[in-house]
Amino acid sequence: MSDPGTEYRFRDGAAALIAEIDEALESGEIEETGWHERVAGIIRPAYLGAATPQAQSGFSGGPLAWEHARGVIADAIDRDGTFLDVGCANGLLMETMVRWCAAKGLAIAPYGLAALARARLPHWSDRIFVGNALTWVPPTRFDYVRTGLEYVPPRRRRELIARLLREVVAADGRLVIGVYNEDRALRPSLEEIVRGWGYPVSGKAERAHRYRVNEVQRVLWIDSAARRRGRSEEGAGASPSTIRDR
Repeated sequence: MSDPGTEYRFRDGAAALIAEIDEALESGEIEETGWHERVAGIIRPAYLGAATPQAQSGFSGGPLAWEHARGVIADAIDRDGTFLDVGCANGLLMETMVRWCAAKGLAIAPYGLAALARARLPHWSDRIFVGNALTWVPPTRFDYVRTGLEYVPPRRRRELIARLLREVVAADGRLVIGVYNEDRALRPSLEEIVRGWGYPVSGKAERAHRYRVNEVQRVLWIDSAARRRGRSEEGAGASPSTIRDR
């Protein structure tokens, strides 16, 4: 049986180009090292040549659009802790997550996995690492780990979740996936795919896309087994899901 997770296509400006690279990998034209090199060849020049912090983080809008589209990630943070942004680009999310969480009365210590952010945020250089999320060995484990599944070849997406939960997320931590754009009616949705892989989705949040009427910007999260047990023992009555439209 085919894995729908390998057929899922993320909706972004480089989607058509990435699809060509995916096809080259599946046909045997390139290996996974080549996949990462080709993807970097598209993304790195665009980020380095961008004029705004948002564009350097792979986002096409300005500050207000960034707040709307990425601020939903803060809904996944419900207590103080460390926060690792996998694929943090120039570190803008690291910065703004601190502010968004502070507005909720929460304190996070941000970390990142990308080289570009070191140059932009030298005061956090010791918190910014370089490596492949599938093989990188973290110096410690983190309370919150945010990732995108598009950071690896389609056939490795399920493995990325397993690896991060097993080796990077703290024993009582949370894995956050997104933000990703998705058509409201898409089936199977990314959430349904993740559940089909056997991972219980502990919570989710979304916001309507500012310009595309049928699209929403979504984030979902998976709690570690220990954290799920803790929630069960607490008998929390509130729903873990939040739907936002701002």
